[in-house]
Amino acid sequence: MAHAGDETSIAKAVVPAAGRGTRLLPATRSQPKEMLPVGRKPTIQHVVEEIAAAGMRQVLLISGQGKRAIEDHLDRNTNSSGEGHQPWMDLHFFHARQSTPRGLADAVAVAEPFTASEPFVVALGDSIIVSHSRVPLLSRMLSEHAKRRPAATVAVEEVPHDAVDRYGIVAPKGKADSVFTIEDIVEKPSPGEAPSNLAAAGRYVLEPAVFDAIRRIEPGVGGELQLTDALRLLLKEGKEIVCVRLHKGEHRLDIGNFLSYFRAFLELSLADSEHGAELRRWARTWLRRSGKKQ
Repeated sequence: MAHAGDETSIAKAVVPAAGRGTRLLPATRSQPKEMLPVGRKPTIQHVVEEIAAAGMRQVLLISGQGKRAIEDHLDRNTNSSGEGHQPWMDLHFFHARQSTPRGLADAVAVAEPFTASEPFVVALGDSIIVSHSRVPLLSRMLSEHAKRRPAATVAVEEVPHDAVDRYGIVAPKGKADSVFTIEDIVEKPSPGEAPSNLAAAGRYVLEPAVFDAIRRIEPGVGGELQLTDALRLLLKEGKEIVCVRLHKGEHRLDIGNFLSYFRAFLELSLADSEHGAELRRWARTWLRRSGKKQ
């Protein structure tokens, strides 16, 4: 069990990765979207590296049909000898199946036996957090959660107002500082009904009370069980939910559709320590030539 002031005592993380990736067909016809490379590494490796850096020790991967490649990639026995040992390889991986994707809340519910009535992290398997902050996002979330022990701590970032209908949007209680509490959270509201433009950013620290809330919600947007709705129920019952904003040096890369995937791949490729500079020079030249041809 976590103790105030000791964020690393939260040892368990849950990574939902059961979505079918239909918006990324045909690239996901025979491989999970979480295995699509972003720069040098598949998406899922970026996620587990973040988890390891925050002090997690055990990770439950919730996958589905056709996702065996994720398990194979994270299997320490299959790492090539030339790759070198990395901190994420010390994680203990467990695997569970969500045979029929019924929403994020349904995926999280699969993790109840794994969490053993302890607080835990949820890190979406198709979202990468790029952080140049001295204390990365997940570490800040764990610290705030340990100090305050709310029902949930949620990472949020600003999104364009015309894009709020793609996210869970929070309603701050008072000023939305770097850390703040909320009075409501709404799944995919229309721009005219959104309480803010602060969106859940794919990282959560949750208390076990969330499982009971999930059992009591009905299918919501898209006919799925939404984690947003479970958190909203906790709020209505007087529980506290804390939000931690992404810093200016942080942002989320969402591997959910081709445009966002192309942007993510390009960004991390251009930042590559070995080939990034040469790639930038090539891209500038190609864009100039392409522009002239038009």
